[in-house]
Amino acid sequence: MGNNLILKDERVWLESRQKDIWRIFRIMAEFVEGFDQMTKIGPCVSIFGSARTKPGHRYYEMAREVAKELVKAGFGIITGGGPGIMEAANLGAKEAGGLSVGINIELPLEQKFNPYVDVGIEFRHFFVRKVMFVKYAQGFVVLPGGFGTLDEFFEAVTLIQTGKTTRFPVVLMGSEYWQGLIDWLKGKVLAEGNISPEDLEIFELTDDPKEAARIITEFYQENVVSPNF
Repeated sequence: MGNNLILKDERVWLESRQKDIWRIFRIMAEFVEGFDQMTKIGPCVSIFGSARTKPGHRYYEMAREVAKELVKAGFGIITGGGPGIMEAANLGAKEAGGLSVGINIELPLEQKFNPYVDVGIEFRHFFVRKVMFVKYAQGFVVLPGGFGTLDEFFEAVTLIQTGKTTRFPVVLMGSEYWQGLIDWLKGKVLAEGNISPEDLEIFELTDDPKEAARIITEFYQENVVSPNF
């Protein structure tokens, strides 16, 4: 009985190993395709936020306006390509005559590209998609959102904090939404010594689309526009 269980386990592990080897090649192909496509788009800013935000909501309109301001400053716009804040940012980019890019992810419940995406790129793996967001974005604008938005925000500040990516501007928009998080970071995380005071300077907070665009634009008056790592 025990030997049969061991043999069965060995077969399972062997099959898993073979699948993992082929998975490596699929991941490599996804990186190659992503790098090839993203190097063609030029300087862009990634805008993040909830897929559930409806047109007409103040955060939808905020995303739309900041995208317009960034396009006026010479940047294209990258989003996750879906609805909500992503749609608003792609719409704003298109209205301002700028490049509108969507980096979509394959999900069990299919997420389709919103109608304002000019260049659509689809990925199977979240981590490959996240590399594209960070490597090819000259800045992050983060509007209110859920776990995915928080993931992108903390990924960016962690990479900057640890020096694993070139520093780039990160702007939070929607002060009413984010203030509680910032208060917790200052009052709890910083107070207990888990971050340094300068770590809180990695990102800025504003509700003004013009101010957000200014922060990013002024950063590149002193820094070279290029892929981040």
